[in-house]
Amino acid sequence: MTTRPLPQDPMVRAIITQARQAQLNRRTLLTGAGAGASALALAACSPAGAQGKPTPAADESATDKSLNWANWAAYIDEDDDGNYPTLEAFQKESGIAVDYEVAVDDNNTYYGKVKDQLALGQDIGADLVCLTDWMIARWIRFGYAQEFDHGNIPNIANLTPSLRDVDFDEGRKFSLPWQGGFAGICWNKEAVPGGLASVSDLWQADLKGRVGVLSEMRDTVGLIMLENGVDISGKWGDDEYSEAIELLRQQVADGQIRNIKGNSYLEDLKSEDTLAAICWSGDITVINAEAGDKWEFAIPTAGGTLWNDNFLVPIGSPRKANAEALMNYYYEPEVAAEVAAWVNFITPVVGAKEAAAAIDPELAENQLIFPDEETLSNAYVFRALDGAEEQKYQAEFQSILLGS
Repeated sequence: MTTRPLPQDPMVRAIITQARQAQLNRRTLLTGAGAGASALALAACSPAGAQGKPTPAADESATDKSLNWANWAAYIDEDDDGNYPTLEAFQKESGIAVDYEVAVDDNNTYYGKVKDQLALGQDIGADLVCLTDWMIARWIRFGYAQEFDHGNIPNIANLTPSLRDVDFDEGRKFSLPWQGGFAGICWNKEAVPGGLASVSDLWQADLKGRVGVLSEMRDTVGLIMLENGVDISGKWGDDEYSEAIELLRQQVADGQIRNIKGNSYLEDLKSEDTLAAICWSGDITVINAEAGDKWEFAIPTAGGTLWNDNFLVPIGSPRKANAEALMNYYYEPEVAAEVAAWVNFITPVVGAKEAAAAIDPELAENQLIFPDEETLSNAYVFRALDGAEEQKYQAEFQSILLGS
């Protein structure tokens, strides 16, 4: 395994410092995704791959030095001119030309666009995509992902040990984490001076009609289940899920919850339509940087959800080795530190914290980027659902979204 020395170029250090101040992340720009996700949620659960799995495309990487990467908005380091410094360095180092496309606005909507091509084993126009754990599980289950050659990704040794084996992809044969984050609670510090500690605090009478929750089922329902004493990463079933769904349904019916939204929930916080919300960790750093230090994020006392967005090579991609070269590059600790400084989510790369500390010691202490064991001990991954569970549980959640 080879790694490059820490960047000494003042320009690189300036970019990282500026990125830390800007605190942008890919969720901030996605203000219209919630409605599209809702419309596709049920259709997306259908077992499109049930009648046989497609065959991986032949790899043409040896003769085609190009790569198409589909990712979320503002989810990579970016300079003032709209360039991606780490990606430009990779292209120069590897000779692989990368077309980086902001193509993923929501897990379900992206899947809805490409699922028919995936089922046929066709090239979807992306050789590398980044999607969330539960959607990655679906692609793997249907046979829509190509198996990695770990020999082409020696830096996989830098993957955080706790993420090396997950229930949807043991041994990381088909996926590799890109960035991660928490779902928890947040509040307007001026309007709620006493702060909040638990999800049940959102149901206080003085917050009626001023609460927002996420349209991501695993985060909103997951937090309620944790509040109910359920280990969402362990064994649970219909009864535990239904209890949480009914509590959510009642809070919507009673008018306690004002909105159920995707990324546009930030606009509600800014306008003070909502004073408290179930939210994503990095976003609160962003909103504080953009609109003043008015909001606070916390992992609830009963626990928060922990998720990862992951690299995956679609079944029809003819450039798998090129994709593996890029994944290997982004698992160099110094590169991972540069990205983490900009996106402000959790890096999965061991050594990135030390690389960040050499540039900015304060950055390395940020629990939203480099959480310690104490922080992680109160965060839970929503367990993988089988096809029937996913369809059933999403339908129940969808009925609340449509009625809200």
